[in-house]
Amino acid sequence: MTNQWDKIIIGIDPGTNLMGYGILGVSRGKPHMIALGVIKLNRFESHYLRLRRIYERVLGLVEQYLPDEMAIEAPFFGKNVQSMLKLGRAQGVAMAAALARDVPIAEYEPRKIKQAISGNGAASKEQVREMLRRILNIPAETLEGQELDATDGLAAALCHFYESQRPELPSGPKSWKEFIAKNPDRVK
Repeated sequence: MTNQWDKIIIGIDPGTNLMGYGILGVSRGKPHMIALGVIKLNRFESHYLRLRRIYERVLGLVEQYLPDEMAIEAPFFGKNVQSMLKLGRAQGVAMAAALARDVPIAEYEPRKIKQAISGNGAASKEQVREMLRRILNIPAETLEGQELDATDGLAAALCHFYESQRPELPSGPKSWKEFIAKNPDRVK
């Protein structure tokens, strides 16, 4: 990769059949899509082989694009415990691949990602895709035929970009007692 980017963020939408990813480059404070796609896993019958494939492919993406940070969608709590366990393992393996190359990781809930991209935490995957297309000026034909998991991965990266741009607010006192102790002259 050339040094045209001030920062590169890889976004991951974990899955056990399809794992979406998006690569976002930041130049002069503006985000740009570099790449997006999916890692197809359903051809592997064994869950363990799927986990190995996730590790290999995510590590390959990290080595190819050299991201500065990873944003990953946190699994939401569902009713099927076995599905949640498998999804959590997939997420953990993707995180391990990034950590193997010292890439810091940030997790975001699905609602947070949707809210950051579309302004609506309950937006559909299609709405998120369309907002990504508009925000990042992606030609419609570029996204035609792409799995929604791919744009979900890109959405995680863009959400992280937005979150990293927010100024940190100073933290105030945790209680009135702490406020009074730190500000005796302001309390009568």
